[in-house]
Amino acid sequence: MRSIGEMARESGLGVSALRFYDRAGILVPDRVDPVTGYRWYAPEQLGEARVLARLRRAGMPLADVRLVLAGWTAADTDLVRRLLEAHLRRLQEGLSAARVEFSALHDLLDDRENPLMTSPRSAARLSVSGPGLAAALDAVRFAAGTDPDLPVLAGVHLDAEGDALHAVATDRYRMAVARTAVGGHGGGRVRATVPLPLVDAMRALLDGEDEVSLAVDDGRVTLEAGDRQTGGRCMEQDFPDYRRLVRLPAGRRAEVDVPAFTEAVRTGPVRRHEDGGTKSELTVLEVSEDGRVAPVPEGADGPDLVAVNRAFLLDALAAAADDRLVLEFGAPTTPLAIRRPGDEHTFSLLMPVRLSD
Repeated sequence: MRSIGEMARESGLGVSALRFYDRAGILVPDRVDPVTGYRWYAPEQLGEARVLARLRRAGMPLADVRLVLAGWTAADTDLVRRLLEAHLRRLQEGLSAARVEFSALHDLLDDRENPLMTSPRSAARLSVSGPGLAAALDAVRFAAGTDPDLPVLAGVHLDAEGDALHAVATDRYRMAVARTAVGGHGGGRVRATVPLPLVDAMRALLDGEDEVSLAVDDGRVTLEAGDRQTGGRCMEQDFPDYRRLVRLPAGRRAEVDVPAFTEAVRTGPVRRHEDGGTKSELTVLEVSEDGRVAPVPEGADGPDLVAVNRAFLLDALAAAADDRLVLEFGAPTTPLAIRRPGDEHTFSLLMPVRLSD
């Protein structure tokens, strides 16, 4: 007999998915302990679960999944083959329709002017606190993207307006924003997206200068720190309007002791997750009624649990560089916000992973 955790590891289905398929009557445990409620699966159910995992990854509707599993061991496999072929046709038709819609969207983008995004080619020179800029880059660098298909995300976006300079990085699954004071540019808005190699070169110069000069001119960005400088081309693509992505509804708040919470996440239970062939480990968090937050055991279930990539969470905790942090939870599908107490301008957002099917 296999426990639900063992079944999850060996079948490729998550614990929450197994619970879902039990409730749906599709893969019912062979035995449920009447006292503890623990689910136990018979050895022969492992093969069935592995078939179910493949059907799930292929996105087959539940009604068809039921029939496939019901006919999987039958001598006549004609029904199963027809169901598989019908679902494949639906996927192909859906892909064809999606191509049509995406082609139309690309045409709209080609025809549309975007007045909200200004080119980084206008000349500007900014006076920035050296330690402030260093702290801002340290707070966001971890969230920058590495996907070669999305090169504009493989950098740090600098957005100066008024007396504030925001540094922003995102790889779609997480976002980090930090702010520092700026002056000397006349108050107009200045934006430039700096590629990561240049970001790292800039950070290497910020090792003690109280004030540095940041210049943006004709698609180039230059940092001067004392008698040293580094510079290079900005990215030509427009960075997404990050301000639209940080408007989150109010939710539950929990303040954590960072060293203790980091250790609890690092050594605590994880759930395996696979998305598009990419495997990761999730930490599932729960906020108690008294405002404490902690990872929950592997088999825990509930409507208010929030699952996030464990490595991303550890990166965000380390980048915040503070002994106390505030975690803000919304719905299970709302990004988890990680902030410093009393600082609403420097924060990280982590996209949650849905635990239910």
